[in-house]
Amino acid sequence: MRILVLGAGGVGGYFGGRLVEKGADVTFLVRSQRKKQLEEDGLVISSVNGDFKFRPVLITIEDSGTAGTYDLVLFSTKAYHLQAAIQDVKPFVGEQTVILPLLNGVAHYPVLQREFGEDKVIGGLCFIETTLNREGHIVQTSKADTVRYGEFENKQTDRIQKIEQVLSGALPSFIRSEFIEQDIWHKYLYIATIAGVTTLMRSALGPIRESKGGRDFIQHLFQEIEGIMLEHGAPLDHDIVAKHMETMDKSSDEMKSSMLRDMEKGLDTEAAHLHGYLLKLAGDYSIEAPFLQAVNQNLLVYEGAKS
Repeated sequence: MRILVLGAGGVGGYFGGRLVEKGADVTFLVRSQRKKQLEEDGLVISSVNGDFKFRPVLITIEDSGTAGTYDLVLFSTKAYHLQAAIQDVKPFVGEQTVILPLLNGVAHYPVLQREFGEDKVIGGLCFIETTLNREGHIVQTSKADTVRYGEFENKQTDRIQKIEQVLSGALPSFIRSEFIEQDIWHKYLYIATIAGVTTLMRSALGPIRESKGGRDFIQHLFQEIEGIMLEHGAPLDHDIVAKHMETMDKSSDEMKSSMLRDMEKGLDTEAAHLHGYLLKLAGDYSIEAPFLQAVNQNLLVYEGAKS
């Protein structure tokens, strides 16, 4: 199975690299500047789960005439690059290509289905905390490195069985889900809340959690977002907030959301894709969401000041 990974950053570079480590046939679609960097230094993963360095197989959009099409595309771009990434990937997508998105949230699914065809897109998400250092190396400081994927409505297909055979056995956990829709919404609830509080407070999780009223603030934001999702019909577990609070309590004091890390570097954020979309849903259902509004307003101010 020929696998194309969109990008070679903290998500695509890590999971694609681990698949290479396993022996899978992986190619990375990158920009010219990143290609030059990787050709000079290789793709370097510095991880608490084990380091790995290799010379990746690389292509750019200019190679569309010779590279052919791929069986599986790992869509690991940031949401604000989604439209450009779709155009970059299209030349490499054939009749049997499967698109596996690893983006946060849900707003990208209708876009991908419209552009590639509903039948080509399966569900996916990942759990990982990585960043690129100044040398372009992937740095992972926490052990979590999981991808969950599956057919919508848990359809039993030949292609998902083939994908499972190829992805299984890698160092990260590639888990085939029987209810990927629920997994996606559960992840969305968690990341929107944790990214929300860490960016609002400009802090790692520990000081927020330990401050007076901090844990209550986190729980209120979880509950507020949960209410919006439930009104929209999201298939959430009845006790998902309690489970997420338990996960949050077990997280390290130094844990930072990727959105906060992006802010610290002065980069764009996925605020519109995550929190902005939730606020749109809240408006559609006439739901008051003051905690979420505060989170989103902070991100709007940041984006405005940056531009």
